[in-house]
This record gives sequence, C-alpha cells and structure tokens, in this order.
Amino acid sequence: HPQVFIPSAKEVHFFDHEEYNWNAPDWSLYHQHFEDSLPGQIWGEATPITMWWRPAMQRVWQYNQNIRLLIILRNPITRAYSHWNMEQQRGAEDLCFIEALENEVERCRSALPQQHRVFSYINRGFYSEQLREIWRLFPREQVLVLRQEDLAESPDQVWDRIQQFLGLNHIPLVGKIHAHQRVYAEPMPKDAHMLLRRIFWHEICELQSLLGWDCSDWLED
Repeated sequence: HPQVFIPSAKEVHFFDHEEYNWNAPDWSLYHQHFEDSLPGQIWGEATPITMWWRPAMQRVWQYNQNIRLLIILRNPITRAYSHWNMEQQRGAEDLCFIEALENEVERCRSALPQQHRVFSYINRGFYSEQLREIWRLFPREQVLVLRQEDLAESPDQVWDRIQQFLGLNHIPLVGKIHAHQRVYAEPMPKDAHMLLRRIFWHEICELQSLLGWDCSDWLED
C-alpha cells in the first residue's frame, strides 16, 4: 500500500532483542529500519515472535501506546509442524517431530531464564495467554486478530478489513501472493497430530470463546 512503508527484511527483531539497554531504549536503532520511508507514510513490520516473547509487548507499549497491532493466528497444530520443518531445514533441529514434541520442555530449559527460540514448537501455540497480555496493554480497538485461513481463502475481504483498521485509502488487492513457504518432506505423522490435538484441545476451545470464532476445523484429522 503506498501509504505504508515496510522494511525489506520481513522480521526486524527489535523488541525481542535482549542485547539492548531496555532501561533507556535507543529508539534510533529501531527507526533505522525505516530510513527509506517517504514523508507521510506509516511504518509497519512483521516479527511474529514479538507476540510470544514475554518482555516484547511491554516494550512495544513503552515505544508507542497508540500503536495498531495486526495478529494473524494459524492452527497451533500445523504451526508447530511448520516451525519444526523450518528449523530442520535450517539445520537447527536433528530430532524427528514426535521426539522434538516429547522432549520440548526439557530441551527448552537450556535457555532459562529466557524462552527457547528454536525448540518452542508447542509453547508458541498457546495464543490465549498471549492475547490476554496484549489486551492488558492495549485497547481491543487497537488490535485486529485474523485467521490465517481467512487470509488464504478470502484475501480481498481481509485486505479491506486491514485497510479500514489502519485508516488507509482503499485500493483493491492485486492478485494473490504466496510467500515464505517451505516444502514438507512428508505430511505430519499421525501420532504427532494426535498428541498435539490432545495438547491444544482446551486451548482451541478457549480461543473460540475469546474471539467468537469457530475453530473446530483446527481439530480435524
């Protein structure tokens, strides 16, 4: 959208950066990602971990209490498999998927007192806790929560909602774009899917209550 500037790097990773001095933040380190923006453009960026990384949303609030947040949620079961697939292809994961799930808690202790960025396949999928923290900090009218399936199946409708939410001039969506997709060597193993269904059953029910969504398809085989 011509009224919006997005950095060329998809994930800026500013608010989850633990090397910075967060007692006296240097916001110029963040602003440098937007140096090529045009006058009058609003800034946006996409760093998914910001929602999950515990101190990050407090830092976002510290930066701009009037910020508008776009959140796209996907089925936590398929999200976990996608996450594992990405880490395996990057060479960061050497366990098979079911073993990675079964050993997640123990493996993630190595990152304490912080969260584990790589092996957190299950933990990242508990969205309700993350949403409650966001709503604690920001009014709900500043937060737009969308389903990934809606973006894929009805992009024009989602695009209209986003433009209205951000107060942008309406322009039509030009075609569909599939980006940041990785090839899967094989479908998710059935035993892993059954395990994740048991783990996320109550979480998905909780999300349905919080958001007024029908997420029953997330629990299908």
